Amino acid sequence: MDGAFVVDKPAGWTSHDVVNKMRRIANTRRVGHLGTLDPMATGVLPLVVGKATRLSQFYAKSDKVYDATIRFGHSTNTYDAEGEATSEDKPFTITREELDRMLDAFRGTIQQTPPAVSAKKIHGRPAYELVRKKIDVVLEPVEVTIHSAEILECEGNTARLKVHCSAGTYLRSIAHDLGQVAGVGAYLDKLIRLASGSFTLEQAFKLERLSELSLAARLDEAMIPAAKMLPEFPAETVDEVTAAHIRNGRDFRVSPFRVPKDTKTVKAITPHGDLLAIGEIVLPGLYHPTLVLTGD
Repeated sequence: MDGAFVVDKPAGWTSHDVVNKMRRIANTRRVGHLGTLDPMATGVLPLVVGKATRLSQFYAKSDKVYDATIRFGHSTNTYDAEGEATSEDKPFTITREELDRMLDAFRGTIQQTPPAVSAKKIHGRPAYELVRKKIDVVLEPVEVTIHSAEILECEGNTARLKVHCSAGTYLRSIAHDLGQVAGVGAYLDKLIRLASGSFTLEQAFKLERLSELSLAARLDEAMIPAAKMLPEFPAETVDEVTAAHIRNGRDFRVSPFRVPKDTKTVKAITPHGDLLAIGEIVLPGLYHPTLVLTGD
């Protein structure tokens, strides 16, 4: 099986837990994820299986969309509901208008400091490991982009946002920083990932359902074939002779009627409909296979 599965990650599971479960369901060790989700979070966790694991590099910068619930009143050391309180709880009520004004400072391209309890590396070690050993952690701000931050609900000390952001954005940091602006502290109470790149929650399957499909030998019904992945790249079906050339690393031509002029990246598809290679432009209409999906 070569393709992707969109899993609706259950709360309390790490992304690695889900990968291990999927390895048993699909009966293969070749399973990877396309971007972690915190254990408390649910929603879209795309997994790649078989040869499609080699496509992970093209998803490293995929945008994400989240449904985030933020609770004001106090802050926590993890910036979410699972952490220990780091400030006294204060009564607080926020209005939609106040919150919208506060969010203006977060919209667009900003510098964001990741939570200390995160997988960010410090001298090759995840920051959360150092925190557990009571070692002080100072992470440098990184540039992220908040394309949009829409208020879905706002009542009392709780707000629910829909956030479209760049890869590497921490919703926990947004919650924490909003609390600092409000002067009372805040933390991320709930998080649902609605989309990761082109993968959406509407495509997602519960692990229980994937197990059922696997037992019925119907797991392929839930899989997005490798050829259908990366829909932003135009696809060119090549004949058997051209396919053989591509497998040997030779450049290939595409039809100007199917691939827009000066397209930087294309997918080469075999006559059987399988993804053969990813090609990068060399000259107009001529592409070099930079990634070939052959062998085991």
